[in-house]
Amino acid sequence: WNSDKVVLRMHNAQEIGPRDAPRLYAMTEALAKRAGLPMPKLYVIDEDQPNAFATGRNPQNAAVAVNRGLLTRLSEAEVAGVVAHELAHIRNRDTLIMTVTATVAGAISMLAQFGFFFRGGSGENRPNPIVMLAMLIIAPLAAGIVQFAISRSREYEADRVGAEISGDPRALASALVSLQNYARGIENHHAEANPATAHLWIVNPLSGARMDNLFSTHPATENRVAALEKLAHEWGGQPPAPPPPSSSPRRAGGSVPRSGG
Repeated sequence: WNSDKVVLRMHNAQEIGPRDAPRLYAMTEALAKRAGLPMPKLYVIDEDQPNAFATGRNPQNAAVAVNRGLLTRLSEAEVAGVVAHELAHIRNRDTLIMTVTATVAGAISMLAQFGFFFRGGSGENRPNPIVMLAMLIIAPLAAGIVQFAISRSREYEADRVGAEISGDPRALASALVSLQNYARGIENHHAEANPATAHLWIVNPLSGARMDNLFSTHPATENRVAALEKLAHEWGGQPPAPPPPSSSPRRAGGSVPRSGG
């Protein structure tokens, strides 16, 4: 139940209030109200790479964390699209879903390793070491693929619901393209140190050189953008009302004090 606090500590996230980033706070408050959600806690992470994630076991205990780079490098409309995407994750309880999935995947991996190192027995009853080695390799891989598939499906849904909350699918599409481009050139030090949290971010925060990217936890950005462009075309400039709960460019950050760590 405290996994959200652990994740925030892992990234040295600093909680902020309306005086720290008035436009960001007001924007989030308005979007949360539009989505029928309580105001989440807001955190800023001292990273130049623009990115964001949501955490928390339910809407009443939720938080949205944004990197400082998001507030300085994206337009206000793009930031609103990103925040709306994270609010969609909160509304859909995706952070809880992904935590459970990650736990199951981790358990499968541990069982495979346990079976390999403590296989016991002798003679004909002794498991084939080649089979056990295959289990050691394949079981965690299969568990990981399941986790990644679930993560990808939730990202598409959060894009759709987030676009409904913000009312501007093209702003979110523009943000996704910018975030991906920045992620390729700017290292996210906290994410690199904690690659197991990569699936929480709106775009994969890990550098392309990392082996962690062998199976991406996110759909291809071009596919996400295409889906959002299709939504914008279908709406014809008239977005639907945001979903009920459970069921000129400006910068959005204001003057956010830098953390001491």
